[in-house]
Amino acid sequence: MHPIIRADDVAERLDDPTLRVVDVRWYLTDHDLGSRNYTEGHVPGAVYLDMEEDLSDLSVPDAGRHPLPDREAFAALLGARGIGNDSSVVAYDDAGGAVAGRLWWMLRWLGHEDVAVLDGGFPAWISADLPIEATTPPVTPTAFVVGEPLTTTADRDWIAGRAGRLFDARAPERHQGLVEPVDPVPGHIPGAENLPATSVVDSTGRFLPPDELAQLLGETGGSAAACGSGVNACVLILAAVAAGLPEAALYPGSYSEWSRAGMPVETG
Repeated sequence: MHPIIRADDVAERLDDPTLRVVDVRWYLTDHDLGSRNYTEGHVPGAVYLDMEEDLSDLSVPDAGRHPLPDREAFAALLGARGIGNDSSVVAYDDAGGAVAGRLWWMLRWLGHEDVAVLDGGFPAWISADLPIEATTPPVTPTAFVVGEPLTTTADRDWIAGRAGRLFDARAPERHQGLVEPVDPVPGHIPGAENLPATSVVDSTGRFLPPDELAQLLGETGGSAAACGSGVNACVLILAAVAAGLPEAALYPGSYSEWSRAGMPVETG
């Protein structure tokens, strides 16, 4: 499956028994709003996964604000939600693919290739006048067996001694250190290049064409992507794959881990 899929193409597959649609809407300033929005209406058949409860393990110490869960534990959670190795997964949010990109990356991290992000997210589904439902669908648990990762990670030591580029997917004002709403120290990892997650999508949240993405990202071989806590960075990795570029490594702890560890920080 191509990493980005259109709403109409998903709608045509709603009766496909292998399709698993996942709603991952989540908001930094209101952590419960995503689940409330899901309850009010979602793509038919979609299950909900929460950014903090399901796509992170907040008990992991000193690993940033959204540490990755254990791979086996996450695979068990997916199986309990009806997502198995034979599932064709489509993730969506309403944030330009930023949170959906995290699930896309995590499934590839488990070795699962058949996963895509809904282009334009839930707003695109609504604008196409496609059906929604408010009921929680029944789920048949299945098995998800962890495979070899299809993606890579970078730890703090790798970032500190890196030879390649480091992309920072946060908003420019946070990268520059003008504001910092959640992390203890404003600024960015020294030498990081600011490429906001919003730069790879248009004003409707749809991804730019592959040639524009390739021009925007440039050379990604041997590079890594970071953000505040390893979420928005995934959309840059997704954009690189969609453009046919080498896949950057994800720094899961990102700036939240880096700044809390007392590592050097730049501003401006």
